Amino acid sequence: MPENKPVIGLSWEPKVPNLSSGTHNGSDSKSQDQPETSALWKPNSELVDGLFVPPNDPKKLNKLMRTQLKDTTGKSWFDMPAKTITPEVEKDLRLLKLRSAMDPKRHYKKGDSKSKTLPKYFQVGTVVEPASEFFTGRLTKKERKATLADELLSDHTLAQYRKRKVREIEEKNRPAGNDKWKRKAGQSRKRGKQRRH
Repeated sequence: MPENKPVIGLSWEPKVPNLSSGTHNGSDSKSQDQPETSALWKPNSELVDGLFVPPNDPKKLNKLMRTQLKDTTGKSWFDMPAKTITPEVEKDLRLLKLRSAMDPKRHYKKGDSKSKTLPKYFQVGTVVEPASEFFTGRLTKKERKATLADELLSDHTLAQYRKRKVREIEEKNRPAGNDKWKRKAGQSRKRGKQRRH
């Protein structure tokens, strides 16, 4: 008989199965109605007394560790996590890539503005102005918007610049219009008269 020791607190020991090659039952084929395993949910065949026991195979263990690892920039960038990109954030990131086309007076480095991929790691913050800039560098409540795109669309000077640039591009790319066809028609009449006489 086991000795009766005074038990302080809870004690529990898992029943670990024998990991010998003889206990393999030979069912290698997966049934199609079973869901796939993930880091959170495991099928009952992988559980021991309702608890998940990590595999002994180092390859499987490394794969399991990689799936549970958080996606960050690393220790040198203070483990900045990868953000989920919502449609609003995506619009703001695209606008930041095209910022050189917004203001004619500002010039930026080329950087990666040509690449179409959005950054994976980024942080979004709010600029808090000090009390000394109450009248100079502060946005009023009407000027503050939820996203960068809304702020740019509500800016009147940027809207005037955008309209002027669009007008210039349209004039440059537009064919001469009716004048061009009138000229061609007049030349063809002259040629026709010359042929007749």
